[in-house]
Amino acid sequence: MLRPADIDVVIICGGLGKRLRSAVADRPKPMAEIGGKPFLEILIDYVAGFGFRRFVLCTGYMGEMIEEHFRGRKNLEFVFSREDKPLGTGGALKHAEAAIESPHFLAMNGDSLCNMDMRAFLDFHASHGSAVSLALVEPKQGAEYGAVAIDSAGRVTSFTEKKAASAYINAGVYVFSHGVLGMIPRGEEYSLEYGLFPSMMLARGVYGYVTGAELIDIGTAERYAKARDLLGRMIRGRDG
Repeated sequence: MLRPADIDVVIICGGLGKRLRSAVADRPKPMAEIGGKPFLEILIDYVAGFGFRRFVLCTGYMGEMIEEHFRGRKNLEFVFSREDKPLGTGGALKHAEAAIESPHFLAMNGDSLCNMDMRAFLDFHASHGSAVSLALVEPKQGAEYGAVAIDSAGRVTSFTEKKAASAYINAGVYVFSHGVLGMIPRGEEYSLEYGLFPSMMLARGVYGYVTGAELIDIGTAERYAKARDLLGRMIRGRDG
């Protein structure tokens, strides 16, 4: 059994955020405010609610703003891994390898939130003995998301650019065994979605955890507006 308190959470939050700059230009994308709080803070608070306590933030573009905001927080532990150049999703994890201490770790994108049960996801990963597990959601958001197909045992069978019948959306939330980082080249721009996962499908197997939870992301100005409305109402309701 994997306990959240023993699992590091690695959040990839170093991207340039070019598609959001028409709406948010003065800060890195994960720091875009919703209900008076940075989106990244909302994400971390949600994950910490399951018992996770150690967070590794992979920063890059305007990373000093993220580091300054979270460095003084007392109830959680934060470690920062800043990129000097964009390294992609896989490259960011490799760059943070020395900072990741737990044998298994949770990883996610810093510009999206999937309101799933993180403990159940850890249990799924442990029960399948997988080196990598992906959280998958139903394809409700449209064809702009890549699609993932799985077999009856939950093993991922394909990654595609376009939505396909019986395929799911990659929610950008993963559980990794630490040893997987050895498969990622150091210092290079490298993609989890197009580099690591397809190669691991053949070598060791990748499993998909299907959740009925909703995927909320702020990757574009349109999606940010939707997230701001949805999460803003949730925050006001909780604080009120």
